[in-house]
Amino acid sequence: MGTKRDYYEILGVPRNASQKEIKKAYRRLARQYHPDVNDSPDAEERFKEINEAYEVLSDPEKRAQYDRYGHAGPPGLGFEFRDPFEIFREVFGFDFGFGPRRAYRQPRRGADIHQHLTISFREAAFGCEKEIEVSHYEVCPECGGSGAEPGTSPIRCPQCNGTGEVRRVRQSILGSLITVTTCPRCGGTGEVITTPCHRCGGSGRVKMKRKLSVEIPAGVEDGMQIRLAGQGEPGENGGPPGDLYVTLSVEEHPYFRRHNNDIVLELAINVAQAALGDEVMVPTLDGEEKLIIPAGTQTGEVFRLRGKGVPYLRRNGRGDQLVVVQVRTPTNLTKEQRRLFKELAKTLGKEVIPQEKGFLERVKELFRV
Repeated sequence: MGTKRDYYEILGVPRNASQKEIKKAYRRLARQYHPDVNDSPDAEERFKEINEAYEVLSDPEKRAQYDRYGHAGPPGLGFEFRDPFEIFREVFGFDFGFGPRRAYRQPRRGADIHQHLTISFREAAFGCEKEIEVSHYEVCPECGGSGAEPGTSPIRCPQCNGTGEVRRVRQSILGSLITVTTCPRCGGTGEVITTPCHRCGGSGRVKMKRKLSVEIPAGVEDGMQIRLAGQGEPGENGGPPGDLYVTLSVEEHPYFRRHNNDIVLELAINVAQAALGDEVMVPTLDGEEKLIIPAGTQTGEVFRLRGKGVPYLRRNGRGDQLVVVQVRTPTNLTKEQRRLFKELAKTLGKEVIPQEKGFLERVKELFRV
């Protein structure tokens, strides 16, 4: 059908329509385009389109997601749709029943699998390849998915005679109406298994484990998800498989902290280094880097190492490394050190100077730049 039409346009209602207006529009259009009463070549496609629009707009949560994201739905998730004839029966309480039997076991997409993976701070920064083990269902190798013990076959359901549905005629103000429901015995398949497969117990699926390789791109953060399309549970009745979502947990680093794509390192220096200046080696993600500490450095001063932070996700470039200096006051002085500090104290005086801004405020200002 090409590009999907707007759901509100399909039902002919405004975007602020009430649930009552949406249902009224659906009832009118669904009756008009039901393939059992409409012989137009495009009736079935229109009927599916109407039901798809109603399924989304009649659900407040799905409607809010559609208003925000459009037909694609929430990122990485999308919308899943039911059999349109099932929705029709749910709303009207009956099916027209004039045309050929509808297949109630429509192809269904497999379920998504969600898994957690823990990686190191460095692996998150530079990316890596990880192998994970996933538990999932596969078609039973013994029965080939039929659910029947090898050497036997399912038989025609005696309750629905293989049609997969049970029909009842009832009288209403509209005349004789046929109520069609899925056969409770065979679940709509038209067949029942008399001798279930010993391996899968008749389900046609068995739980298996497999190993998968996951590519972690550089620059990921804690809580991010990686989607592996088609690696979820297999679909039913020929439907496509679901997806695998891997949620990342990033371990804390012993001394680096991350802020977006910058990393922060607190560096302790002594009063002599702060007063006289020094040349020190500091750790970075790439190894040790030389840093010049100028004379007169104060606690809370920040030095920036350009391009030494975390790579940007899926684009070139890296953040910076911010080295925050902490001047440590010595403890457990020797007699000689105490004597020297006393001599120094005589030259410095006892004047106290209040600070206008504290350390935390200066760091916050730095991140606002």
